[in-house]
Amino acid sequence: MKNFLTLLFIAFSISGQAQDMIKTDDGDVKITPILHGTVALDYKDITIYVDPYGGADVFRGQNSPDLVLITDIHGDHHNQETLDGLDLSQTVIVAPKEVADKLPAEKYKSIIVLGNGDVENILGSRIEAIPMYNLPETDDSRHPKGRGNGYIVELGGKSFYFSGDTEDIPEMRALEGIDVAFVCMNLPYTMDVDQAASAVSEFKPTIVYPYHYRGTEGLSDVEKFKTLVNASAPGIEVRLKNWYPN
Repeated sequence: MKNFLTLLFIAFSISGQAQDMIKTDDGDVKITPILHGTVALDYKDITIYVDPYGGADVFRGQNSPDLVLITDIHGDHHNQETLDGLDLSQTVIVAPKEVADKLPAEKYKSIIVLGNGDVENILGSRIEAIPMYNLPETDDSRHPKGRGNGYIVELGGKSFYFSGDTEDIPEMRALEGIDVAFVCMNLPYTMDVDQAASAVSEFKPTIVYPYHYRGTEGLSDVEKFKTLVNASAPGIEVRLKNWYPN
């Protein structure tokens, strides 16, 4: 009975995930919030996971990934237990060098190392790695510049930005032409909602999802984030989804 109830709970959690569709000129991109900073994207016959975390069970009902993007070394981004629980034998992994060095290469189709500023065409999608880091830059920073990657992924002519763990750095504020942005906001690891709203209002994505918003004091006030963005940049659509279903 206990196993049955566990499976029922997992199935309910997955069925309750609020999926979104992003229209492109060549089909829709399905967005599925998974957990914390983890996102699944489906476009045509390609499935992408960003920072798989939370154990393999949270991916029940999802397509197996063709591509996995990992942003940084921390356990909520490079989570080896979750990776090991998934069948990734036909999956391309994209990661910064410090993550790639820790990956068991034999378990994956291939590993592609990208550093800040690198661009590759992978499985028909343009992938660009961009900086993610804390301010001010210090020797003991949780996220030093150059170690981890944010990513810009092009699907169907749309640009999808994943911030990774970052503050409102100049490289984020200078972004142009972003259609869909996933922006973190959790203290003390990244930035607060005011910083995130200020940065988003400057680079002006068409749609923004606050994600990765659990910090040491609980969940960030994403409703406040939405209010701030709506006030300063009303043309941006803020979509609030539940990244913490349990």
